[in-house]
Amino acid sequence: MTGDELRPLVTAHRRAFSDVLDGLAEADWNAPTLCEGWRVREVVAHMSMPFRYPAPRFLLELARSRGNFARMADRVARRDAQAPIGALLDGWRTNENHAWQPPGGGVAGALTHDVVHGMDISVPLGVEHPVSEQALRAVLEQATSPRSLKHFGSDVAGLRLEADDVDWVYGDGEPLRGSARSLLLVLMDRRLPAGLLSGAGAARFTGG
Repeated sequence: MTGDELRPLVTAHRRAFSDVLDGLAEADWNAPTLCEGWRVREVVAHMSMPFRYPAPRFLLELARSRGNFARMADRVARRDAQAPIGALLDGWRTNENHAWQPPGGGVAGALTHDVVHGMDISVPLGVEHPVSEQALRAVLEQATSPRSLKHFGSDVAGLRLEADDVDWVYGDGEPLRGSARSLLLVLMDRRLPAGLLSGAGAARFTGG
């Protein structure tokens, strides 16, 4: 899909996820996520960081972390997560139409960022997270690109990922089965709650 075709999917997903966040209880905002060491607060702050930080401020924060993006992202997320829940929600909801794209990732990269981090929150909480099949397939295509596989480093060699809810497979070898969402998280090198995967290597992608 082209960037122009993907842009409405990004906006629609952000709006749907705004409703997910709006429905969380106050205690949920302090619950752990699939992003190790981050609560819901930190993940939401990180998700909205590209909207809230213009390029000069982003570069300043990066310089303060000596050019280490992972260190900068963690520091900024932990700091910004201290904001009231209402402010964290506003930082997301008021930017549903934002045109941000990750460097080299295009609109597909923006959609992947939103969908995956949304699942980082919704999966451990066990809350409903609407993701259209069209958006999910676009993100799966992005996640199986050589660039993404190299970046996230999930070892799926020798495995055939088989979705049990949509017609989608990836790879060759022993079958690893689960929902398309669960397999996406495997590709993103996440550790999933027990019971979401079956087949070869399931235990390898489950737990901490």
